[in-house]
Amino acid sequence: MNDSRSPSAWCVDHPVATLLLTFALVLLGLIAFPQLAIAPLPEAEFPTIQVTAQLPGASPDTMASSVATPLEVQFSAIPGMTQMTSSSALGSSLLTLQFTLNKSIDTAAQEVQAAINTASGKLPSDMPNLPTWKKVNPADSPVLILSVSSASMPSTELSDYVETLLARQISQIDGVGQINITGQQRPAIRVQASPDKLAAIGLTLADIRLAIQQSSLNLAKGAIYGENSVSTLSTNDQLFQPEDYAQLIVSYKNGAPVQLRDIAKVINGSENAYVQAWSGDTPGVNLVISRQPGANIVETVDRIQAQLPRLQAMLPASVQVSVLSDRTKTIRASLHEVEVTLLIAVLLVVAVMALFLRQLSATLIVSSVLGVSLIASFALMYLMGFSLNNLTLVAIVISVGFVVDDAIVVVENIHRHLEAGLGKREAAIKGASEIGFTVVSISFSLVAAFIPLLFMGGVVGRLFKEFALTAT
Repeated sequence: MNDSRSPSAWCVDHPVATLLLTFALVLLGLIAFPQLAIAPLPEAEFPTIQVTAQLPGASPDTMASSVATPLEVQFSAIPGMTQMTSSSALGSSLLTLQFTLNKSIDTAAQEVQAAINTASGKLPSDMPNLPTWKKVNPADSPVLILSVSSASMPSTELSDYVETLLARQISQIDGVGQINITGQQRPAIRVQASPDKLAAIGLTLADIRLAIQQSSLNLAKGAIYGENSVSTLSTNDQLFQPEDYAQLIVSYKNGAPVQLRDIAKVINGSENAYVQAWSGDTPGVNLVISRQPGANIVETVDRIQAQLPRLQAMLPASVQVSVLSDRTKTIRASLHEVEVTLLIAVLLVVAVMALFLRQLSATLIVSSVLGVSLIASFALMYLMGFSLNNLTLVAIVISVGFVVDDAIVVVENIHRHLEAGLGKREAAIKGASEIGFTVVSISFSLVAAFIPLLFMGGVVGRLFKEFALTAT
């Protein structure tokens, strides 16, 4: 090969273009670095969908046989499913469907909805609504848990503030995905019937439910049409206070009306009094916050915590919002350790080079090659959708030695020609040309060692794919 046509010769003959190209690579890396998502490990989870079915009052056995089983029969026909689990409790069933890694989560969601529609004819007719589904990430734990408590406010009122104010405001923050509220006690009117009084009058709980359903309605009332105008009737027949429910007429006994207060006690309460969340010794409500897929965990948590003072000011003075669990603490600590290790490795490499080369220019050359290689890698990581995690940082740490080895070999060969009496230009071109093919072949042999990792299947293959490509 003619030296004048080699890449090394072109770079030596065009120093300005070479310098601008190098600066461009470094600039791209510096721009991409803050944009990289931060995570403990690469994204490696199976597409998973959770299906929830509600039938108030049904026992776990009834939920399992009448609700979960028809759904399982339909879901088992969906192609690409690897695992299906279901659990039934009082009034609810939860089914978790896991698909193969190459299955599109959107396609799986469409097939799950079609299966629910097909199974609807076999589900109990008194179900308030059809089962619902949502996409979940079983490997992604909540990034932040907030505890909301109050020493004086009732739990039902506190739950209302959390659901209508805090949860809605936080869900609008960039990077926030799903928000689950634990310990929530929604306000409700509770009817505590007396079995003895019901038996004496000859009524059942079904009679009470029917009376309540027919009395508290908000339906269209129609309109009154006149000669020159039309008046719309807009009255609301819904009941909102226990006193209003207590006056409902359930039935007639010997010509006398039987009101609800005669056979039951009507009070303000919560939908489910058997759930509770605690922050230390104080009961309250917890907000379990998960991130959107691919969102930067650290930046998402920082945005939420930056908005907490503003949200706290919108709440009553007796309501306190505190951080119960912050997942980013362990992530920050883990990444910090790896980053410190990377910095120490670079400094040690530079120090060893300076000790053995004993020449400032050669040390600066190898150090600059190392810096450009590392920083430019961040741009490629961003283009490929990689995150800044423990495995990708370890790959960078390992690659430091590979880059330095190649740089030292080239510099040493150039120095050999300088000592032989060649000029700087001729020594640089000849030394780089002689060793260039060897360096490239060594680099490709190292890359070949990572090829098996790229073809690994399952979650392990997903994890080491980013490691192998980052090192490459």
